[in-house]
Amino acid sequence: MKKQLVQLISQEEIAVTVNRLAKELDRDYENRSLLLVGILKGSFIFLADLVRKINTTICNIEFISISSYGASTVTSGQATIIMGLPKEKVMGQDVIVVEDIVDTGITTATVLNYLKNYDPASLRLCTLLNKPARRQIPVTIDYLGFTVPDCFIVGYGIDFNQEYRQLPAIYALEE
Repeated sequence: MKKQLVQLISQEEIAVTVNRLAKELDRDYENRSLLLVGILKGSFIFLADLVRKINTTICNIEFISISSYGASTVTSGQATIIMGLPKEKVMGQDVIVVEDIVDTGITTATVLNYLKNYDPASLRLCTLLNKPARRQIPVTIDYLGFTVPDCFIVGYGIDFNQEYRQLPAIYALEE
């Protein structure tokens, strides 16, 4: 059966929200320097748009690659860090983890715990999407874009089996 896309969040709504999140980060980190850590691959478009709107000094942008879904629409229940960071990149820095979506919390909690062990000056989470209906592990979201219903989300960097990332808006993928 062919999958259908149902738009949940428009490109314009995303742009307004990215601007708001950048202003919140600028307010909270005025006269400081940020290390932004994007979780690959889903966050790369959100991170790129966010970086262009932040006025606060960004000392570095890094990426972590982690997997918990594979080619499925259901998490495996375990997150594995595929590509990490050297400790010296994180130690003593104000770190903002930039995530596309917090779903079960498994991936996000794994990344936050991994980075916490590297002694950052501060560690906060900025996510475009939150899907609390599927949460298995509690995660504190410091900067939140949208809360979405319990459906499979694609677009704006978020994929299903590496497809749909290029879509400019957020969609529910339905059968």
